[in-house]
Amino acid sequence: MQFLAHLPLDIGVVAVFFCQNDPGMCDDWDATAGANRAYLFSGELTPAAVPADGETLLGAVTALRLHPADKPTEEPVLGRLGGEPDWIQDDETPDCPLCATRMTFTAELEEGYDFATSGNFGGGGRGYLFNCQPCSEAAFLWQR
Repeated sequence: MQFLAHLPLDIGVVAVFFCQNDPGMCDDWDATAGANRAYLFSGELTPAAVPADGETLLGAVTALRLHPADKPTEEPVLGRLGGEPDWIQDDETPDCPLCATRMTFTAELEEGYDFATSGNFGGGGRGYLFNCQPCSEAAFLWQR
């Protein structure tokens, strides 16, 4: 799985991963099919060491910064935190896999402008992140 985003939030830190195999090889648009995974971490976190072997793409990074919705900006805005999801298709809010309660919308991510640093949501799609705080669970899906 490819690491997509690390979002520091009031409820903890969410790390988002999704499948990047050839198109059609995994149901990466579905929050429960296993091709996506979001983890909600709480408590004190420490950075991981860079592995000695293998490939890392640390040069391909986009910084995400919080920006108040009511203030204009010259920077491109590639998503939002909280509120209600702006669905491209139908509402696909997932249920928590542990308690079966409808999960809370957390963030919306857009693809971006640079293929090296943007999420691939099928060309013009959006990613949607949800959480269940009592169960410390998170889920991710995208639509196009």
